[in-house]
Amino acid sequence: MGNITGIHHVSLKTSSDIEYEKTVSFYSDILELPIVRTWNKGIMFDTGNGLVEIFNDGEGALPKGMIRHFAFAVNDVDAVITKVKNAGYEVFIEPKDIVIPSEVPFPARIAFCFGPLGEEIEFFMEK
Repeated sequence: MGNITGIHHVSLKTSSDIEYEKTVSFYSDILELPIVRTWNKGIMFDTGNGLVEIFNDGEGALPKGMIRHFAFAVNDVDAVITKVKNAGYEVFIEPKDIVIPSEVPFPARIAFCFGPLGEEIEFFMEK
């Protein structure tokens, strides 16, 4: 492997104080990610093997980017999705078992939801 050692963080940008507070609440209260650090216009959460960074300095509606989704490794897809649904967030792919048809088949359980900024979040459990 070259000089890259992993993904350090995924960054999200909010466009208002209300949107920022809702987003921080989603990642801290619903997904229960621990806070690593905060500063004047931002916060970082620990995912266990990378960070989610949220900034409160966007202006107006932010355009959609090229990233399709990001995935959290989880121990229990169904439990996370229950919390997400109970908090009122849209689940657009319910928990289901899949097998990625790679050279060695790769079984997993997955589900997807929209986060508070419209970001697509996958919850992924290797089987």
